[in-house]
Amino acid sequence: MDLSRLGFLRVGVCSPAIKIADPEANASTILEAYKRLCENQAAVVVTPELSLTGYSCEDLFHSDDLLARSRQALTRVAAAADGAILVVGAPWRLVDGRLLNCAFVCASGRVVGAVPKSAHPNYDEFYEQRWFTSGANLVATINGELGHFQIRSDQLFTVGDTQFAIEICEDLWAPEPPSTSHALAGASLVVNPSASNELVAKADYRRDLVRMQSARCICAYAYAGAGPTESSKDVVYGGHLLGAENGVMIAESDRFNLNTTELVFDIDWKKLEHDRSRNTTFTQAHRPTTYPIVDTETRVELGDSQRHYVAHPFVPDDETEFDARAQEILSIQSTGLARRMRAAKVQRLVLGLSGGLDSTLACLVCLDALDRLELRASALTALTMPGPGTTSHTKKTAHLLAKSSGFDLTEIPIDDAVKQHLDDVGHDGAPDITFENSQARERTQILFDTANNVGAIVVGTGDLSELALGWCTFNADHMSNYNVNVSVPKTMISYLVRWYAHHRASNALKKVLQRVIDTPITPELLPSVEDRIVQETETLVGPYELHDFFLYHYLRTGADAEKIFYLANSAFEGAYEGPTIQKWLRVFFQRFFEQQFKRTTLPPGPKVGTVSLSPRGDWRMPDEAEVGTILLSIDKLL
Repeated sequence: MDLSRLGFLRVGVCSPAIKIADPEANASTILEAYKRLCENQAAVVVTPELSLTGYSCEDLFHSDDLLARSRQALTRVAAAADGAILVVGAPWRLVDGRLLNCAFVCASGRVVGAVPKSAHPNYDEFYEQRWFTSGANLVATINGELGHFQIRSDQLFTVGDTQFAIEICEDLWAPEPPSTSHALAGASLVVNPSASNELVAKADYRRDLVRMQSARCICAYAYAGAGPTESSKDVVYGGHLLGAENGVMIAESDRFNLNTTELVFDIDWKKLEHDRSRNTTFTQAHRPTTYPIVDTETRVELGDSQRHYVAHPFVPDDETEFDARAQEILSIQSTGLARRMRAAKVQRLVLGLSGGLDSTLACLVCLDALDRLELRASALTALTMPGPGTTSHTKKTAHLLAKSSGFDLTEIPIDDAVKQHLDDVGHDGAPDITFENSQARERTQILFDTANNVGAIVVGTGDLSELALGWCTFNADHMSNYNVNVSVPKTMISYLVRWYAHHRASNALKKVLQRVIDTPITPELLPSVEDRIVQETETLVGPYELHDFFLYHYLRTGADAEKIFYLANSAFEGAYEGPTIQKWLRVFFQRFFEQQFKRTTLPPGPKVGTVSLSPRGDWRMPDEAEVGTILLSIDKLL
């Protein structure tokens, strides 16, 4: 598979071991690195600022000899650039005498364009203005042995089906970095050839600059820093290589290597396009109008990916990050609920407690909300409503949860009420969809009537994953006064309950929460057999970890079915085979489209992450949208 079709592009950045003021030797070193990176399927290769001569040539930049040899080396490098695009740095003197610090774009055996540095530092250890003139607002046309091209900062270069632009070193440090205009003009990738020396903590600042500019521009950012073979007369260079994408650092090199160093990483420009289109601040920003687009005639196929995709994208890999994330999510949930109680002028909550994951998390949130309002746990009116499918295991779990948390639990069996209702509508009691839904609706009726009776609001328990699949009964468990779990996916819920057990629960509560985690996910709507759970949700609709993965990449990254399938095969390698992923991907899309009508009438609840299905917020979709074409594309995947 050619992954470039899915929006992936490989970028190679390198910091060559240079010889100062020896362009011919530097050209050889650069081309050796270029060859290696091309073999690694890089489509764009970026070298540091003034890489052909060395950044630290100082007054030698005024030497006719150095400038002539630099042009000769550039000619050689350009002629050899017949695979990936190669960006090299070199000085360039205009016919009017002005000397420019340029990044040259070499492709298809020629120079196709050059970008001059705009911001030249002249403070502290820097005095670039001694040699170089700013290229801001410059347009120069070059005709000669290198070909026909322009020197200007405001130009874009094609690479495959996307575009990149260039800013040089200090340009990023400037109050108005050129990359801002580059991104608004259409660059999904910004490359920065740089020569930033090392000072204590400067690497952290540099990293933050790159990362945050990629976030501000919703772009990928490739940074190539000059290395330790530059002059160490007064400063030392580290050869810092960085790759970022929309606020996330995706690749970083070690520093202080005296040999040539290289770094490759893959960007996902289709995801960036999706992120930009959703961000109205970006789409409505004023666009620059002067940017020409230079066709480099370069397209590089990509057979594999350097990117690692986690199986559980909603859950941070890093334990420290997850600890902070869990606390924040629970705080958002409980604060939202506490605020809703104040608005409703109530001091009690009503919750249906099944002994499963969702209602357990909702219970913990209720207790936190009551604590925020300085109310006792006894202000929670909890009901467990066993029906034909309820096992003693889950019923006992609900009672243990109440006992270990300090609130009372009322048990209201619904068997007789369900039987009466089914008789009333002429149903024979067979375990079908009507049989199942009648139980959910009976429980919801009891919850709302209880809330009216005690002066409370009903807290919903349904999670984001269930809502995505429509795995809830319309006007039953899909309804509440306030749903604290509405934007929390199932994979996150299990982690949150586990985190609460290890960090905040008493020993007694910890045992109960572990019991919840170990219980199979089930609606318990079919009659139990010998007091055993006979209905496991994941055998019916598929593994929630797969559905959460599909949901994240469909909504958050805008990926189509083919791309999601590829990503899932990568993330779940060894856990699920391709046909299994294909099967549940089809189920996901079919249910996601057909069950939108339930999401259209969702009750309110707090948004906790970047993915939400609220019809009043993040996701607005017609109930009648067709899914047939998507399903056909999934059928053709294998």
